[in-house]
Amino acid sequence: MATVGYGDIHPATPVGKVLAIVLIVTGVGTFLGVIGNATEIMLNRREKEQRCQKLNMVQGLFFGELGTDLIAMFAAFDPNINALREKLVVTGEWSRHHFASISSTLNAHDFKVDPEGMDFIEVREFLARHKSFLLRLLENPALLGNESFTELLRATFHLNAELVSRKDLSTLPPSDKGHLAGDAKRVYALLVHHWLTYMEHLKVHYPCLFSHAMRTNPFDTEATPVVT
Repeated sequence: MATVGYGDIHPATPVGKVLAIVLIVTGVGTFLGVIGNATEIMLNRREKEQRCQKLNMVQGLFFGELGTDLIAMFAAFDPNINALREKLVVTGEWSRHHFASISSTLNAHDFKVDPEGMDFIEVREFLARHKSFLLRLLENPALLGNESFTELLRATFHLNAELVSRKDLSTLPPSDKGHLAGDAKRVYALLVHHWLTYMEHLKVHYPCLFSHAMRTNPFDTEATPVVT
């Protein structure tokens, strides 16, 4: 390969030939390096897309099994729920820009859960029914490297552990109710952010699933799975 180019026009001196060999070897090496890097980038991109697809499948299972119901449960105890309802009634006309705008708005939203109105017993029983499902999700390799969704699961497990550790949730002092409401608020905020991202994914890639998600929107008071 290092002697390619020795035709009618070629180096005439030994020094010139050595220089030409060095240039050719360097050129070939650079070219192979560029090809190698381009191939690696393409493979990494494909691997990332596959990881994203698997993660979105996991999120779909999560929201289908308990995530949407858990949002509705927390929203019932949210004193600022009307402000969220106005923003999160997702429709088929939403664009990528619309999703991005609402996501930025959510970052500044003050999520709240009323500690006095919240039914902690109901939340504990609900999480207890889905504990094995949550454990299986944590074991899913698709979550590796996705700290955000893993943090949501951790926050949910933490809330469940706090609730389970209290034998009688009906006689809690206001201070402890406030503590539990803070844990619920953390889960609530993470849930809503991931739900919005998942809705955008469904709209772009799975219109049929997106249609069902719109008809079961936990923020839409008129939502119904029945097609009318």
